Amino acid sequence: MRNVRRRASVLAAVAALALGVTACGSDDDGDSGASPAESSSSGGGSSATVKVGFMGALTGPDAQLGINEYNGAKLAFDQYNATNPATKVDFIQYDTTGAPDQATALAPKVAQDGVVAVVGPAFSGESKTAVPVLEEAKIANISASATNAALSTNGWKFWHRVLANDDVQGPGAGEFIVKSLPATSVAVIDDQSEYGKGLADVVNKTVGEQGGTVATRDSIDPEADDYSSTVNQIKSANPQAIFYGGYYSSAAKFVKQLRDGGVTATFVSGDGTLDQKFIDGAGDAAEGSILSCTCVLATASEDAAVQKFIDDYTAEYGTAPATYSAEAFDAATAIIKALEGGATTGEAINEALSNIDFQGVSKPIKFNDVGELETGTTYIHQVKDGKIISLGEYSSAKVQ
Repeated sequence: MRNVRRRASVLAAVAALALGVTACGSDDDGDSGASPAESSSSGGGSSATVKVGFMGALTGPDAQLGINEYNGAKLAFDQYNATNPATKVDFIQYDTTGAPDQATALAPKVAQDGVVAVVGPAFSGESKTAVPVLEEAKIANISASATNAALSTNGWKFWHRVLANDDVQGPGAGEFIVKSLPATSVAVIDDQSEYGKGLADVVNKTVGEQGGTVATRDSIDPEADDYSSTVNQIKSANPQAIFYGGYYSSAAKFVKQLRDGGVTATFVSGDGTLDQKFIDGAGDAAEGSILSCTCVLATASEDAAVQKFIDDYTAEYGTAPATYSAEAFDAATAIIKALEGGATTGEAINEALSNIDFQGVSKPIKFNDVGELETGTTYIHQVKDGKIISLGEYSSAKVQ
């Protein structure tokens, strides 16, 4: 991640906004020059409005992951606004399309709009380039999905995430591949992204540590249409499993070409592929795929709070919560708890987040001094009969 700390970089990005970079606005139009908390009155009462942003892909090839997050966070803020008349949240969209350069260009706009906290950035690549600008502006930010392990090593003070990083997911996925599939010969492929390569590198290392062999290590271009050279390379290596570090749109194309090319090895991927869109894109080729994540797919639960979240989400959006929805709800809840404690500036919210400790709908939420969760584990999922099913924690998961 670039450690962009010089104010000149921020000014340059702000200048870029003058050339036409804009963000999608919320339903409530705000003055872009507003102070962090605005007060309004009607009759005998008054209320403050605090601006919170969402930074993530709402359009683009992997937009469903960002949409899942936005919906989860919006549900939390809508419920908060309905029951808390004193301080309202104006939740503003900033569509990064999943592209680091777009996220970097939008980050100064977030600061200019008077946003004091952000749910996001969603992806690791855009976090690497945009968070330094948020850091400079002292905007508290919580990602629901950026898992690259190096993100927490930059010395950032305003950055957090609500899921364990790839130094947790990678070893869990790698150990599951070797010990539980079991597959001792593995092809490891990535999409060259900050997220995909980082996760694949950890899996690559873990396979060796667990007594397996990496039969081939390669990268593909997620925007390409023809992966025949990599498919042929894998076919020649004849591995028992293939791990792919990348997002669902390219994973769907890749697994289809693997199956069309006669490769039958078990296809394994990470949280970026953990979405129904992967199955929709790959069709029958996705069947049997194994997908890891340090996130939790919220399904029917005996926990009343989790079940309420599932019911409320389904009622609001007409579909069950999907990948990162619960994490985004928890990220929003952390910000809400800071607001309920009286924090209305980025610095005050950030200070409050250092003391956050609650049971979220996805997991316990408590941050350490570098913005990581204090606990985390890897969960394994399988595509079965065209649906994603949970197999449980990696150490006890059994393929069905």
